[in-house]
Amino acid sequence: MIKKGGFQDLQSYLRYLEKAGDLKRIRVEVDPYLEITEIVTRVVKEEGPALLFEKVRGSPYPIAVNILGASRRIEWALGRHPRKIGEELLRLIDAMNPPNLKNLFSLRKSLMRVTKMRTRSIRSGPVQEVEIKPDFDPLPIVHCWPEDGGRFLTFGMVLTQDPLTTQRNLGIYRMQIYDNHRAGMHWQIQKGGGFHYDRLEKMGSASGGLEVAVVLGGDPTLLLSSIAPLPEGFDELAFSGFLRGSPTKIAKGKTIELKVPAQAEFILEGIVPPKEREMEGPFGDHFGHYSHLAPFPVFHLKAVTHRRDPVFPTSIVGKPPQEDRYMGEAVAEMTFNLLRMIHPEIRDGWAYFEAGFHNLFVISVEERYTKEAMKTGLGLLGVGQLSLTKCLILVSDGVDVRNFEEVLREIRNNFDPAEDFLLLPGVPLDTLDFTSFKMNLGSKMILDATKKHEPRPYKGRGEAQITMHEARNFKDPKEIDKKIIDWRYLEDVLLVVKVEGEGRGVLEKLVQYYGSLENQNSDPELVSGRTPNSEFRIPKIIAVVSSDVPLEDDILLLWGIFTRFDCARDLCFTRSEFGRFGHGSAWPVHRGVLGLDATFKKGYPNPIVMTQEIIQKVDRRWGEYFGR
Repeated sequence: MIKKGGFQDLQSYLRYLEKAGDLKRIRVEVDPYLEITEIVTRVVKEEGPALLFEKVRGSPYPIAVNILGASRRIEWALGRHPRKIGEELLRLIDAMNPPNLKNLFSLRKSLMRVTKMRTRSIRSGPVQEVEIKPDFDPLPIVHCWPEDGGRFLTFGMVLTQDPLTTQRNLGIYRMQIYDNHRAGMHWQIQKGGGFHYDRLEKMGSASGGLEVAVVLGGDPTLLLSSIAPLPEGFDELAFSGFLRGSPTKIAKGKTIELKVPAQAEFILEGIVPPKEREMEGPFGDHFGHYSHLAPFPVFHLKAVTHRRDPVFPTSIVGKPPQEDRYMGEAVAEMTFNLLRMIHPEIRDGWAYFEAGFHNLFVISVEERYTKEAMKTGLGLLGVGQLSLTKCLILVSDGVDVRNFEEVLREIRNNFDPAEDFLLLPGVPLDTLDFTSFKMNLGSKMILDATKKHEPRPYKGRGEAQITMHEARNFKDPKEIDKKIIDWRYLEDVLLVVKVEGEGRGVLEKLVQYYGSLENQNSDPELVSGRTPNSEFRIPKIIAVVSSDVPLEDDILLLWGIFTRFDCARDLCFTRSEFGRFGHGSAWPVHRGVLGLDATFKKGYPNPIVMTQEIIQKVDRRWGEYFGR
């Protein structure tokens, strides 16, 4: 096989994948309306190959998709495991604080790579070999899901420049096609391109708009850099040079002053005028639901350039798992250590793709004093894109944050809602989160499941670990309420029940029933199990989900819980009261079982479901696609 990593463009990477047997050419014609989505979704679930659709209906250009949709392809793209890059960055930071000649010499290879963390201007590049009419129609832009508002660019890297500081930003934002020369620009909350546009509007610039270059088909390091949660103002084009091991070549655009990646496949040049908005959406996003219609800025296409024989990149997002799982996990491995510059007590962290990344984040902390972990959690909720985290769980050093079962066991042993739960209402939230019914606003919660410095006195099930007891008076949860149609109990701590219809009443009944058992003077007797001879604990958390959530599927189980509740509105406890602190100030104290109403509610956007017609079509044609 040829050398891994260091790819200069997308096509050299695709050639590598094909030689490795990890790219499949689909030679029959396919429809960009829904058909490609259904094919790709199935392949991603099996961690299958990258796909190259050579004949796309209505377009002369082939589509490359799922190019980073497996851990092995991420490692080939980078030349090593992304965690190694994170470790290298941490070693470089340590060596410079303060600079030490011996340490610097030992890291000379890494320092050589740092010298590549820049851009290099050239007069022209392959992406400017061909200039065509500025028109979206010939491009193979997919219509992903049945209820989408239309066709969307899903893998466009949007390049902008701050109108005041001239700092660049490169980020991936979806773009809905309105007509042959206008598209929506979905600048979500906490995104660099959106900050540039906001500054332009506030400056009242008469320039006519913010110059934008939409880069389609960069090399894999550029793609990963564009989604990396780098510090604001950090140049993604330069960072890709560090990952690649060679500077990113850029050339001045044809109609704009921006310098664009010269070795991309396509460049769409244009402007986004100030004060112009158009309704964008709905769109099936990575939260597994359709985002609501909302007004967003408008991109006006001015020029299109591309390579000779270009390949058009696409990525499908929807219910997990999708390609963004592997991309998101890779950039987390690469960049998480940067947080340790400001929080040295952090040991590891993991955002769960099953919950859409922002909805569930677990960090491990080496505590040096009581409640330092909670301090760290509050600090992280104010840092960059981590400020959009909904549920943050804190665990001790040594806990595998990537293993949700292990995290649950830490909650079972160390979490007491009276002392370890914090609710933050009315704070910024991911634009795609719909649970609060207010765009960009919602609530967050922190669960502190770290081992405590001082042992807590036993005061009941909610405040101390208890010994397991054999279930003598076994009672199936379905006997508690007739709406319950199924249930699953995870690690003696999280009881998930599936219901028909609304779940709040069922949840409150369960929370009170199980919560009351901890107050009985006798040993706890029940509690959730399939056989009356098994040993069980009273659950610490109960989640009620809707009938469309498959409890046996670990991925969709987390999706069904963490994408459908608002912390402030949909949580309840066995009992809540006000505690006193200092000079009479009061704060809420929660005791007993924590309940989450994660059922689908009126006003939520629909979950993403493919049509039966397309499913059957792909079933029939499956052998055609793969030459069987």
